[in-house]
Amino acid sequence: MATTPFPGLRQFHEGRGFKQWTGNDSKGLMKVYLPAIVGHVPPQMVQAVADFLEFCYLVRRNVIDEDTVAAIENAISRFHHSREIFRTTGVRPDGFSPLPRQHSLVHYPLLIQQFGAPNGLCSSITESKHIVAVKRPWRRSSRNQPLGQMLLTNQRQDKLSAYRVDLESRNLLLPRKSAAPPPPPPPPPLRPGTIDEPEEEESGPIDQPYSQGDVKLSRKPARKIPRRVDDLADYLQQPQLWTLLRQFLYNQLHPDAPVGQMGRDIPIDQCPNLDHRHCVFLHHSAHASFFAPSDASGLGGMRHELIRAVKSWRNGPARYDCVFMEGDDEGEVGFEGLLVGRVFAFLRFKHQGVDYPCALIHWFSTVGNAPCDETGMWMVQPDLDRQDNPVMEVVHIDCLYRGAHLIGITGDERVPVHDFGPHNSLDKYMAFYVNKYVDYHAHEIAF
Repeated sequence: MATTPFPGLRQFHEGRGFKQWTGNDSKGLMKVYLPAIVGHVPPQMVQAVADFLEFCYLVRRNVIDEDTVAAIENAISRFHHSREIFRTTGVRPDGFSPLPRQHSLVHYPLLIQQFGAPNGLCSSITESKHIVAVKRPWRRSSRNQPLGQMLLTNQRQDKLSAYRVDLESRNLLLPRKSAAPPPPPPPPPLRPGTIDEPEEEESGPIDQPYSQGDVKLSRKPARKIPRRVDDLADYLQQPQLWTLLRQFLYNQLHPDAPVGQMGRDIPIDQCPNLDHRHCVFLHHSAHASFFAPSDASGLGGMRHELIRAVKSWRNGPARYDCVFMEGDDEGEVGFEGLLVGRVFAFLRFKHQGVDYPCALIHWFSTVGNAPCDETGMWMVQPDLDRQDNPVMEVVHIDCLYRGAHLIGITGDERVPVHDFGPHNSLDKYMAFYVNKYVDYHAHEIAF
């Protein structure tokens, strides 16, 4: 299954087995596993996986209130009902009692009410300390009523570790030597038209004051790229760029225009004039920061990610990321209050002394009025006009929220082998799942 690139998401070009269930590879695969099995296993199996994933993501949240606890209990109940398909089809003919972690699910709601949100605490954390905290102290005991001796050994080990840290902090003891990691390989040479910026981490925690969200263009525009509107339109293969920029200016100068009288609805001669030789700068990426305490985040709960729109990514094919945008109805919650689009260019230009950072967007529309019954994920499809051309629009950079991950809906068909990959999967499918399992913050906003 070919999925589009996304910060923190692994690509498995040779597939992936499940002999080893831990590690970043398996965790990354589970983010895209649910859409991959739709149409290839019974629908109740898909629902069982979806219910289990829903439980895992709910208990991972930073803040859990009464509504979340009720949702967790509901997910457990649905999972216990839907997992019976594994018994009836012979996958687990003897039931699920031999699976201890399956049984532990029912204890989460009560334990969360008693002790608070786990916030990512692994229920198997004691397994990694089993040798140090259990086996070795037991071997050092007299084997006669060893529990008290083992606890005393662990207590003394903790005191010795704390004393060592204290001595090292006062330069009274040399720190323990650790093997330095090998230096990273040099980046590949750049071709004309690729990103000419220092390589940045695509996503990760940042230490900055709390804010709901902010998107900024990269510090420097792309070099050796045409900057006149007409020349840039030819470079981007977007012949309507000049018209779209004028419609964008009208929307910026008339923010209170009612629906049906916006820039795309009125004659072009009523939009602000823009010279065909006007200078417009192209940027290859934008930096999004948002409040995501359920994921790995900084001191203020903030996290960042890069959104890219570039004709050649890492000397390879183009990469045009998808984004969530704020909807017009402020009263809607979850995905109903969001819009989805695909960024084809990040632009910046000045008009009458005002700086306008913006993005060229291809719109997507929601399929149906509710999420998919099997997967629980919303579905979208690209907007096309009567000539089957993409419906494009230029929007202000402030409209963008963060990156979105879309996975094509294949049904019961196989993914083509030739001329198909992550770089063009957004062009091959007619409809997509909005992957709310790509990270924990996406699960909180795209429900």
